[in-house]
Order: sequence, then C-alpha cells, then structure tokens
Amino acid sequence: MRFNDGFWLLKSGVKAYYGLQVVQGLEDGSGYNLQVSTKPIRHRGDTLAGPVLSVRVHSPTEGVIGVRIEHFKHVPPTPDIALFPDDPPVPSVSLAKTETTWSVTSGGLKAQITQNPYTITFKSPTSTLTSAGYKHQAIFDVPYKWTLRSASNSSCLTTDFSSNPQPGVPPETVRYIHSELNLSPGELIYGLGEQFGPFVKNGQSVSIWNQDGGTSSEQAYKCVPFYLTNRNYGVFVNHPGEVEFEIASEKVSRVGASVAGESIEYFIIYGPTPLEILERYTRLTGRPALLPSWTFGLWLSTSFLTSYDEKTVSGFLEGMQTRNCPVRVFHLDCFWMKQYEWCSFTFDPDNFPDPKAYLSEIKQKYGVKICVWINPYISQLSPIFQEAVQGGYLIKRKDGTPWQWDLWQPGLGVVDVTNPEARKWYEAKLDALVDLGVDTFKTDFGERIPHADVVFYDGSDPKRVHNTYSVIYNEMVFRLLERRFGKGEAVVFARSATAGGQRFPVHWGGDCESTFEAMAETLRGGLSLTSSGFAFASHDIGGFEGHPPPEIYHRWVAYGLFSSHSRLHGSMSYRVPWQYGEAAATYMAKFLDAKHRLMPYIYHLALQGNTKGHPIQRAMFIDFLEDRTTHHLDRQYMFGPNLLVAPVFVPEGEESEYYLPAGRWTSFFHPSRTQVGPAWVREVVAIDELPVWVRQGSVLCLGPSGVGRPDYDFANGLEVQVYELDEGQVVEVEVPTGQGSAIAGTVAATLKDGEVLVRVASGELGLASISYFVGGQIKQKEATKGQKEVSLKLS
Repeated sequence: MRFNDGFWLLKSGVKAYYGLQVVQGLEDGSGYNLQVSTKPIRHRGDTLAGPVLSVRVHSPTEGVIGVRIEHFKHVPPTPDIALFPDDPPVPSVSLAKTETTWSVTSGGLKAQITQNPYTITFKSPTSTLTSAGYKHQAIFDVPYKWTLRSASNSSCLTTDFSSNPQPGVPPETVRYIHSELNLSPGELIYGLGEQFGPFVKNGQSVSIWNQDGGTSSEQAYKCVPFYLTNRNYGVFVNHPGEVEFEIASEKVSRVGASVAGESIEYFIIYGPTPLEILERYTRLTGRPALLPSWTFGLWLSTSFLTSYDEKTVSGFLEGMQTRNCPVRVFHLDCFWMKQYEWCSFTFDPDNFPDPKAYLSEIKQKYGVKICVWINPYISQLSPIFQEAVQGGYLIKRKDGTPWQWDLWQPGLGVVDVTNPEARKWYEAKLDALVDLGVDTFKTDFGERIPHADVVFYDGSDPKRVHNTYSVIYNEMVFRLLERRFGKGEAVVFARSATAGGQRFPVHWGGDCESTFEAMAETLRGGLSLTSSGFAFASHDIGGFEGHPPPEIYHRWVAYGLFSSHSRLHGSMSYRVPWQYGEAAATYMAKFLDAKHRLMPYIYHLALQGNTKGHPIQRAMFIDFLEDRTTHHLDRQYMFGPNLLVAPVFVPEGEESEYYLPAGRWTSFFHPSRTQVGPAWVREVVAIDELPVWVRQGSVLCLGPSGVGRPDYDFANGLEVQVYELDEGQVVEVEVPTGQGSAIAGTVAATLKDGEVLVRVASGELGLASISYFVGGQIKQKEATKGQKEVSLKLS
C-alpha cells in the first residue's frame, strides 16, 4: 500500500500517526515491551491523548529478532501461521539497557533501540544490516477509495464492509499498520514466494494474496511474506492475510510492509550465508517433509482437456517403456471423473468401468504409482453436493446458505477446511480412492477462496483464511497419505501455498504458456519459491497452455529433468515425447537416465531440505554470495551445491549465454571439456544437450546406468566421480539408503602426492568404479567386489 504523494507528502485524505518516542521500556525475559508515542512528549500533559504504539522487540530463537507493533489490542484473530511446528526454538538472547537505549542480542544479531528519536538498528558482528529509522513505523487511516485498485481486483478490501458499523456501507477510512526497513546501496531483495516477474524484487509492489492468474502476470499462486536479501538477513512478516510490500518503490531506499488492521509482526533473520538464513527461517515456519525416493522419477499426465480412457493410458505407458523413458508416477487429470461433476471422487464408469482392477493391472505391468487430480471445490451437479450441504461442509454466506459461483464448475461450493467434520468427510472420499489403488493426489486450486460476505465454521477471519486455506488443505491431504502409507511415504502435487506450505511438498508452478518466455517465467517463479523456504519445485514440462513446437519441448524436457521433480503435463495436447518427433524420446531417455544415476546425490539433497530447509534447485547467489555477478542471475541455477544448470531459452542454432563463477568447472555430460571461471560462456547448444557443469572439488556418487527408476539400492554399484581436488584436500560425502533418513555410509576422497584415494569411510557401500576428472583428462579404475579402497595414480 502506498500512502505517500512523493516522498514528503501524504496522499489526499490520508492521516498518519508515526512512532516518534519511547516513553517506557519494560523487560519481559526475551526482550522489551515498549510504549511508543506518536507525538513528542515534552511534559505530562502531552500524554493525555493520541495513539500510542505497543512495540515488542524480542528473540524467539537464535539469530532471530522479532518486532511486533500493535495499536488497539483485542482477542487475536485466527488463523495464525504456525511457528516452530517441527523443530523447537533454540533460545539464545541477552538484554542490555541504558537510560535511553535498549538492546536485544541473539546468535550474532543485535537490535539497538534508541528512545528519542525512536529507531531500531539491526547489526551483525561486522556490519549494520538494516534499520527502522525515525518515522518508519506508523498507523495510517486511508480513505476507503484509495484501497480500491480496480473493479475486478480481488484484494481483500474490495467488497467486504463487514467491519463497518453500518452493514453494507463502505467505511470512511481503512486502518493500516505499517513498518519500513532501510535498504543499503546495492542491497537486493528476493523471494516473497513464487513470483513470476523480475527475480530481483527491487522497484516492485508485491501483494501477498494468492490468486489464480497464471505465470504471466503479477499474480501468484504461492505468496509468502518472507524475503531474502544479499546482505545476510531475511525478513518474515508473520501475518496470514494480505501483506502489501513496497520494495524500493514508494520510497526507493526502503522496504515497506503494511497490513489492514491493528497489528503487524516481523522477524529479522540473520545468517552468515543465505542457506543459514533459510535454515533459521524454516525452523521458525516449518521444514519441508522428507519425500519417498520414487517421487523423483518421471511423472506423466493424461493432460487436461485431452480425451483418454483405459486404452489411451495403457498406450502411453507402453510407449514410454519401449522408448526407455520409464514412467514412475502416472497422473490422471480432471476427466477421470465425469464432466460437470468435479469433484465427485468417483471414476467415470464409461471410461473406467472397473478402476480397482485396472489400476492394479497397470501398476503391476508398468511399475507406476498412481496420482489423481482433486480440488476442494464441489460442483452442484456432483452427486455428493447435497451431502456436503446437509452436513454443513461448505463455506457459507452470512445468511447461512452455501457460498457458490459458476467460475470453473456449475454452482460450485468450497469445502470449509476449518470444520473438523468437513475434513473427515473429505478425507473419507480420498480414503476410498486409496483403497482403489491411488497412491497420491494432485491438490489443485485452493487460491480462489472467498473472503467477503462469508463465515467460516470456526469463526476465523475470512481475510486471514484466504491464503492459509492452501496450507490447511494440503496438510489435510498430506496427513491422510501419511496415515495410509507411513511417515516419509506421503507426497502431494500442489499448486497453492503460503508461509508454512513448504512442509507439504511438492509444489508445481501453475499454468504457463508453451513458449521460451514462459519457460523463463517458470524458472524465475521456481527460484523465488526456493528462496522462500521451499526445498522442492516442479513445473509443466513443455508448458501448460498450447502445443509447444518440438524445439521448445526438447529444451524444456532437459530443464525439467534437472528439476527436483519432473512432470509431463499440458492442457489441450499430450506431452508424450513421440508427439514431438521420435528424436524427442531419445533426448528424454538420456536426461532421465542421468537423473536416475544422480539419485544418491539428489536424495541426499532432499535430506538436507528436510533437516535444514536447504533447497535443491536454487538461485546462484545462494551458493556464490561473494560473487556480485551472481546476484542478478535468473536463467540458470545450482542443482545442489555441486551442479550448475543453464537451461537453453533459444531455438536451435542461436547462441545461449550463461555465467560460471570462479574455479575450474567440468562438463557433466562431456567431461573432457573444462572452463575456468569467472567467465561468461556464449555457445550454440545442440538441441539434445543441456549445459550442466560440475564444481571444482566435488565428489559425486552415481548409481548404475540403465537402472530405469529413481528408487533403487543407492548403496551398491556406485561410481564415485571426483573433480579437480586440491593437493591434500579431503572431501567426504554421505550416501543415503533412499529409505527415509537413513545413511548407508560415507565415501571419502583425497588427493595426495599425485594419487587420488577413494575409500568407504563408514557403512556398507559397494563401489563399482572411481573416476577422476582434472583439466579435461579422465582417469578411471574399476573396483573389485567388496573393495573398500581404490587409488589412482595420476602420472
């Protein structure tokens, strides 16, 4: 929300009350409770009127300092964002005060508060990170008309007049509470969920309000009120409803955050590296769940508006298998149910007369898991609609009738996930599908949740439910799958999320076009998401809308198979490779086999995501913060700490460009090729190629070629690839079993006196061979069965 007309003046009709002076500060054990006046206090008479801000500055866990600003205090509304849902806080705080200052210090982060003028400065051990300066915190009363952005806008203030004393009449003003933090010269902002616009958020206005807008607009499916900076800190605004950010936009050297209401809370999260910031942020809001290894294989969808039945499904799976592109998860999109009946949770008997027998047959024959599409909307033509109405399971209007509209399905209602009985009812429908052989669900939608003229079962504020609905919905389905299959065996394929939603993966990027531009949008959105606490990200290979030309399909397949999760899905056309020429299947088989071989590495990254919140595919600056060139890069990424991936966004024959940071890099697919960075690489990339580079000092443990699936015994048949070690350098890597969080063993590699030594440092691992890559030269040696130590002389 913008309150100013330029820098000095307020917009016409806006009234501001700025926090100016601390009049009292009381210690509460983990911080200070401050009373902050909104006018100068010269004598006792000045205390008789005017708003006073209640400000709490405290540390809930190591390296994190929170600031809560309140005006009118009352019973806190619901729902809230769950804090510390997985890992407990790590208390670490020291307090100090003088007559005119207060300080809170935790894990290398210090908040220094001054009395008059009232300011808060946040410091690391070596530098000032940011500050809330004079007049940076305020209450604003804004004319209602300024909150209306457009007639079609779905902002939470557009039509809801329920807080006004005169029902149905717009209020004269809307109360906002606002806080600003300084931006240093050169400071850049990232994250805020899956945003598809420019990767660096400086200069943008971003609303944390989930909407179903596709990938080509300012709207987003997964809005998260957390941003990461390139100055060793992140900021999490702990508010479940709409948060409006002005990022070097209204005021070019500040980030402003505002919410409609009487309170705002934010946390400054310090870390020497971006990964440590994400680790502390996900301790606060939740760790990504550990996923079963089969989820990292190839997912194939029937697509959306295409025609399919048992014969079509079998033909796809047979065709993929014969072309060495084995599918691990087969997804049935919307039309597994009858048209107009979404959701009925019942297989269309015309196309699937005996679904249980059929699912059992294809699972056994093709070795696939089964995913089906669902959403939380119930068409009034669904056979279960009246059941939902009679049970009171749908969101209701204030007059007690179900909230309905015709967008998407005729007269649809929305399941009220705040109602425990509604959740039980919904889960029972899914239980029945699991009984038929379904293994997982694509949890679509969850963004178009009404907020005006509605009531929720538990009395929650509709404007606070709008975003958090996505988390409750996905958790409900995820927990059902955990209950049925066990912890570590659940996965959903979700579109909507907000803070905390990372706990229930996987999330895909939503509806994109079949263009190079949309492919780049998808990557930007994914990198923004994984800069916001999400470990995993996926997308529709080839694009959702339209029929991609073969060259776009080829390029997207390569990028998609070097994503944490890989799904072929489209709208009105199929995404099986032979639809794009038989050569496409050859390319796909190459990249799919590479992903299967990399599974010991990828699954270990998944463990890091689960225990630390580290993302698998992530922006370059996260691993190369000291290299300023990486800070703007959004068309390439790191796939874990060791692999650099540069998707190609141009037709065959045109030059692609990407950047390699300092060090010697070795081509993963063509190891005789090396490049010393820092360097920009301009090259024409063949249509069946993808630039993937291995970082100097890496040790990769690969599974055998041709294994044909992502879930296999990671501990045996290992090819240990060692890249460009320094003399005396020792690198140890853990090899997971692929079953839960268990580690099969550790491999250690070292270079000493011209000899590379690879040994099993712990556990029971079966080495097949070792390979050493140096300066474009490759040295290889086979291991004998049971051998625990293999050495290579380089001369």
